[in-house]
Amino acid sequence: MDLGLRGRVAIVAAASKGLGKAVAEELAREGAEVAICARTPRGLEQAAAAIRAATGRDVFWQALDVTDPAAVAAFVAAVEQRFSRVDICITNSGGPPSKLFSETTVQDWRAATDLLLMSAVSFAREVLPRMRKNRWGRFLTITSVAVKQPVDGLLLSNSLRAAVAGLARTLANEYAAHGITVNNVCPGYTRTERLDDLAGTLSSRSGGAPDDVFANWSKQIPAGRLGRPEEFAALVAFLASERASYINGTSIAVDGGLSRGLL
Repeated sequence: MDLGLRGRVAIVAAASKGLGKAVAEELAREGAEVAICARTPRGLEQAAAAIRAATGRDVFWQALDVTDPAAVAAFVAAVEQRFSRVDICITNSGGPPSKLFSETTVQDWRAATDLLLMSAVSFAREVLPRMRKNRWGRFLTITSVAVKQPVDGLLLSNSLRAAVAGLARTLANEYAAHGITVNNVCPGYTRTERLDDLAGTLSSRSGGAPDDVFANWSKQIPAGRLGRPEEFAALVAFLASERASYINGTSIAVDGGLSRGLL
């Protein structure tokens, strides 16, 4: 299937590893021009080299903190200067720490808001006017299955990712008439470094082993296993494509059937 991504310009945030890197590689494989960002220059350089080796396509990268609106604005401007346009934007970030409500400070809430919600707002403010000018665009947020069903131990993520879903659903209404779709993609338990860290935190609380946490997660999933980053990336690439022009305002779980709701 030709997704119509050849020549499109795609921004992928937090793409030095994990789901972001997998998405960037999938888009590059489909022929898109890819620009990635994350906080660590070394990690970005390694990710760009790995994507180049896997796809044969060059990758533009820039180190920045997505909680800094000025840095996001400068990055989007640099991408536009290099490629003359921005067609696709995938917002993403690391997750906030796993804490119980009684352990969570006001500063924890503010930091999580900046990381998860305001970073998406910053990208939206920069890319949507550019997409509107071109009358074509795909704005996608990488959220979490927590949007569908809260995840134990992820209080901050459960709360703020729901806010991101609300933002995206509203933007979908406002920008659809301009050829722009806005959707949320909600990963379930997918084997990344982030999940390894969460398993370590939960096992230390329970006194068990991380393998026990992974086994328990797998039992909860009808598919009987954790997801792979490339499985998640395949859906993102489709939603970013010409083929998905009538899919708008959705929150789609990629979770092996973990979330039990009807929608």
